[in-house]
Amino acid sequence: MAGRARSLSVNTINSKAMDNNKLIGIEKWFNQNCGKVIIAFSGGVDSCLVAFLARKFLGKQHALAVIADSPSLKRSDLRIAMDFCQQHDIPLEIVRTKELENPNYASNPIDRCYFCKYTLYDELKLIAQKYPGTDILNGQNFDDLGDYRPGIRAAQEYKVLKPLADCAFSKQDIRDMAMYFGLSTWDKPASPCLSSRIPYGQEVTIEKLQQIEEAENMLNALGFMEVRVRHFGDRAKVEVPASELDRLKIHEKTIRARLKDIGFADSEIDEEGLVSGKLNRAIA
Repeated sequence: MAGRARSLSVNTINSKAMDNNKLIGIEKWFNQNCGKVIIAFSGGVDSCLVAFLARKFLGKQHALAVIADSPSLKRSDLRIAMDFCQQHDIPLEIVRTKELENPNYASNPIDRCYFCKYTLYDELKLIAQKYPGTDILNGQNFDDLGDYRPGIRAAQEYKVLKPLADCAFSKQDIRDMAMYFGLSTWDKPASPCLSSRIPYGQEVTIEKLQQIEEAENMLNALGFMEVRVRHFGDRAKVEVPASELDRLKIHEKTIRARLKDIGFADSEIDEEGLVSGKLNRAIA
């Protein structure tokens, strides 16, 4: 990643779904704030859009996506991330982080995400040192600023840049722009790390993460694409959107049997439905 490439000018966009000013603004952000970048990549819609725009505005030689192949990352999400970069000709590097070896992470404190992101950004900083003048970017958006996100502190400590948040992109703005550019992940459901399914204070282990992933893959195969399986020791609690609860209950007997095979002695359906970050309620 040598030198500095300038962006293509943005043409007038005839799109009702996307605010043209957002694209003009974020192109200007790239022009003014960076030349060579490493993107903290996860395969989610936020980081996919950042990687796509970095590739578009800075050029292939100046944009590198890096994803952490961690036990807390679903294998399906890793495949989606790899396919996305191949489709859009975005250079991708895979690093294997070892946050589970850090007792500050594995003990699952309420700021677990801080230690995860700290580990990731430390790896990205080492990569960035190979390319002088390279900045690290993430997919933090404007809505994240009002949420409980301990990882933001790690990003601040490592001076990670946040184009979407700086340009006031909401979650909906991101999906609108991703859809405009035809990105395959534009409607991908949010997929937080598997560790987020384990209540704070309960140890994070590879075995638990594998159980959660297997359970959610099983539910995906039954047609439930937006799902959380919360891990309460030998008991699992299944969350799907409230609108899909009736359909889920049709498969309840099968689901309970499959969850037992996976290692959950007991299981239940969460009647409230899926609420992202539900376990954060314990913090209050």
